[in-house]
Amino acid sequence: MAHYALLDENNIVLQVITGKDEGRDTEWELYYGNLTGKICKRTSYNSMAGQHSMPDCTCFRKNYAGIGYTYDETRDAFIPPKPYNSWVLNEDSCTWEAPAPMPTEPLGENKFYIWDEDSISWMINQA
Repeated sequence: MAHYALLDENNIVLQVITGKDEGRDTEWELYYGNLTGKICKRTSYNSMAGQHSMPDCTCFRKNYAGIGYTYDETRDAFIPPKPYNSWVLNEDSCTWEAPAPMPTEPLGENKFYIWDEDSISWMINQA
């Protein structure tokens, strides 16, 4: 079983569908593209941040596609929406990274770090 991303004219993912595995009998990207009238690209459920979830397997298109992701033809990768203006794209993983690393020191119960775009830093938030 394979998954396919249906794209709009700007390569933005509109929908992800389940379909047939690629094989010699049919080019399924072309088939599903013609069936839906959309651009179709296969995506791998096991790919995330440029890594495959199973050892010894090759990552496919960097990230599993999601609605709102962009398919980048040059990188042959799905890139998630940019969460904040200050974040930068990691070219290897095709994921967005904050300009400052998230602190690693443990917090108390019901506390967690959130990104504050105004101060361009991590802040402690209490639930």
